[in-house]
Amino acid sequence: MPDIIPIITAFAGGTFPALAWLWFWRREDSKHPEPRRLIALAFFAGMVTVAIVIPVQKLIQPFFVNAAMMFTAWSGIEELMKYLVARVTVLRRRDDDEPIDPVIYMVTVALGFAAAENALFLLSPLSGSTFLETILTGNLRFVGATLLHVLSSAVIGAALGLSFYKTERLKRIYALFGVILAVILHSSFNFLILNTPEEHLLRTFGYVWIGLVALLAVLEYIKRIHPLWKT
Repeated sequence: MPDIIPIITAFAGGTFPALAWLWFWRREDSKHPEPRRLIALAFFAGMVTVAIVIPVQKLIQPFFVNAAMMFTAWSGIEELMKYLVARVTVLRRRDDDEPIDPVIYMVTVALGFAAAENALFLLSPLSGSTFLETILTGNLRFVGATLLHVLSSAVIGAALGLSFYKTERLKRIYALFGVILAVILHSSFNFLILNTPEEHLLRTFGYVWIGLVALLAVLEYIKRIHPLWKT
């Protein structure tokens, strides 16, 4: 029985902060909220995606000669998989009927992904190290890595939102651009983490906060997008 306690604690420590962020982001669509069943599906799909991504990342790791290239590839895999999983499970459903909806769904998938990933990171300190280290690990990931997943996936969602009423060809172009931009943001953050002294990590996380503030401004614009025949 004691062996299961670290697993339960890590799961709770990874999931509850992600659910808190999910509550915040759902308020961005408070006028016409998405069905809870689809939100739950998107969150669960994001968690399952971690089990797909990690083996792929380990498989390709030996092919890269330096850490920068490896983390760029890993970022690309994560962002592409989050988008594909969202597309298969929740995007393009009947309830995805407003430009802001793809953003909410992409953020939800990202938070599910972050919850599972955070739980794995917390499990190691909980299993064999100090309680203080566990708290510090959880706080850093809560502030930094979780928000990075939100920011990068929300960029893809914003691209989908901006193209919501455009032609299918333009939608594909916007989606491709969104994924590329998400990979750039994600890999740039990873590069900064690798090259930033530990005492300056919070400054690096501050860049993510700046990106989120800019993103919130874009979302306010997306909320006002309407089809031409309604203007």
